[in-house]
Amino acid sequence: MVLGVLILHYYLKIFKILIFIIFLYFLFSFYILTKKNIISKDYIEIKEGQKIINILSSNFKNINYIERKTFEFLYLINNLLFNQFIHFGDFYISKNISLYDFYKIISKPSNVLNKITIIEGWSKNDLNNELKKYFKETYELNYDDILADTYYFNKNENFDDFIYKLKKYKDNFFKQFEFNQLNNKFNIRELFTIASMIEKEAFDDEDKKLIFSVISNRLDKNMRLQIDATVIYAITNGRYKLKRKLTFKDLKINHPYNTYKISALPPNPISFVSPNTLNLIYENYQSEYLFYFFDNTLKKHIFSKSYHEHKKKLNEYRNKK
Repeated sequence: MVLGVLILHYYLKIFKILIFIIFLYFLFSFYILTKKNIISKDYIEIKEGQKIINILSSNFKNINYIERKTFEFLYLINNLLFNQFIHFGDFYISKNISLYDFYKIISKPSNVLNKITIIEGWSKNDLNNELKKYFKETYELNYDDILADTYYFNKNENFDDFIYKLKKYKDNFFKQFEFNQLNNKFNIRELFTIASMIEKEAFDDEDKKLIFSVISNRLDKNMRLQIDATVIYAITNGRYKLKRKLTFKDLKINHPYNTYKISALPPNPISFVSPNTLNLIYENYQSEYLFYFFDNTLKKHIFSKSYHEHKKKLNEYRNKK
């Protein structure tokens, strides 16, 4: 009985010593990981598959064996318990930083942001050329997949992840108009189509509202929209710039996008559109206008309520030239 108690006391003593040693180890590790180290640069690149020892030695000055092993242990524990791993890519790093802070940065996606601005009125080719500057692999997007806006993304971000965020942004944008009465008249694809024509035709916000009212009025009266931008799209399919003026022969092309021939909206949008243009459309601006043309001397569109008025203003404009 006494022997059993002595053995128990012995193991308890050993256990206490081990606990104390572990406590000292973690205390020492905490000191190693949280003390400020000198990093050699404020911008680093971690290559895919690069080993921890190379990451540390290439970025920290005079890092010793104990510090390296402590950092490796930190990585191992977090990898096993929390499934954290070191990301490859580019990172901004403070020059006076601890190993623990360094680990927190590189165990998250790259904190170097790129910016891309998608311009309203752009074609698919325009967007593809811009995307290829930042992503190795891309695919073509439909005009109603995303909104033309400025977006920020991590360098080395996956293209699918980037596009997912853009599509989510578009979906969230339309949620604010969920109960707008214009949804009873047009679905989202049709609104994109109208907005895309406006992007190609209008010069400012007031112009956009007036052109929308013309489109809406003409659709109500089953009139052909007769928008030149759709004829240009019918000729080029949005693949190149038409470097000439439209001819009377162009207006007679049999094509589903030629609004001089069809008495409805084109089947799909003809360019990327901005949130601003859609916001203006959702204002559902009302007018009695049915016609417009561009006055090159005044640098603005001239609107009319009837064909007689339109023809009169057009003749006056031509006689001034």
